[in-house]
Amino acid sequence: MDLFLFCSLTCVSFKAMSPMSALKRPPVPLPPAPAGELGTLIDRERRRGRGSVSNASGRYESLARVAFDDGWQGLEELPPFKTTVTADSTRKIITRNDSRDISFDRSINPYRGCEHGCVYCFARPTHAYLGLSPGLDFESKLFMKPNAPELLERELSAPGYVPKIIAIGTNTDPYQPIERRYKIMGRILEVLDAAGHPVGIVTKSALVLRDLDILARMAKRDLVKVAISVTTLDPKLARTMEPRATTPPRRLDALHQLVKAGVPATVMVAPIIPALNDAEIERILDAVAATGVRHAGYVLLRLPLEVRDLFREWLIANFPDRYRHVFKLIRDTRGGKDYDSTFGQRQTGTGPIAWMIGRRFEVACEKLGFNKERQKITTEHFRPPRPGAKQLDLF
Repeated sequence: MDLFLFCSLTCVSFKAMSPMSALKRPPVPLPPAPAGELGTLIDRERRRGRGSVSNASGRYESLARVAFDDGWQGLEELPPFKTTVTADSTRKIITRNDSRDISFDRSINPYRGCEHGCVYCFARPTHAYLGLSPGLDFESKLFMKPNAPELLERELSAPGYVPKIIAIGTNTDPYQPIERRYKIMGRILEVLDAAGHPVGIVTKSALVLRDLDILARMAKRDLVKVAISVTTLDPKLARTMEPRATTPPRRLDALHQLVKAGVPATVMVAPIIPALNDAEIERILDAVAATGVRHAGYVLLRLPLEVRDLFREWLIANFPDRYRHVFKLIRDTRGGKDYDSTFGQRQTGTGPIAWMIGRRFEVACEKLGFNKERQKITTEHFRPPRPGAKQLDLF
């Protein structure tokens, strides 16, 4: 399970008939504003079915664009945010990392951005690298890598390649809704299965069951394990916090189906958010135990970069009575800060509150008999996909 334990005002332009304006980015983060204050939120109708409540520009942009009412809104109705998908012409598909607090050194992300719209997603800041907002853009302007399986096959065939477990789903969900159309993840699994290469998958989607036949075949050779995130059992909270993700009951059923098929499965109670879903730790693990799963992990809420303000806006809009309390507890687990990215601490936090959460999780797992045995995974079956594909001699 250790795999899964695991972030100058040059000009101001105004469009007379539009509720959008370009403003200078402030030198320090704006203080929390009351819900509905002009300039902070996108109206509910436009963002129906989305997690974030704003679409502030990325941190690398020279201008910050925010929505505000210029008095002309009655004359121009803006359309709701729709999902767009753009092909990503990446040249490499395996991403390497040297993080000291995670147990894998390589991963694959078939998609950039995620339509699930989980407001707490620590991957949101990556959209700023594309000149887009980590807010609503992250959920609605997606990028897919159509040639990912071919790139993977080439990289696995490279001379000197040493197989180690590849993690998929550590950034954005590989089984998000657009996977139904593009089927990139399914094709990636076919390449890994043919090559005998081990893989670990993290998702919160029941769509993973579409590939159950491949997963079961790989499981017989100890080539795969799957973790499904269950953040809450409260359907209302889940729909508000993870608007386009699979419902909690269907995630539990997916875990059950994986176990029945012989696929090593883990539940990730992640993220745990103090005063929001931490009271559910034991209930979630009890529900998971009924599915037959016997491995579990957790991650404390992470608020890197823009995620902090996005999560604060969401709390103000949906839980105005407790947002100050939630943030106080968050700071208590991060040494008085909103977030601490120190290796070894970013996943679990520090201090009495973090210790209590961790201990409750451990006690519940011990009571249910979780994590008694290590899930086996091996590289002994690896064979390069194209062993004869080597560079020809020049002479």
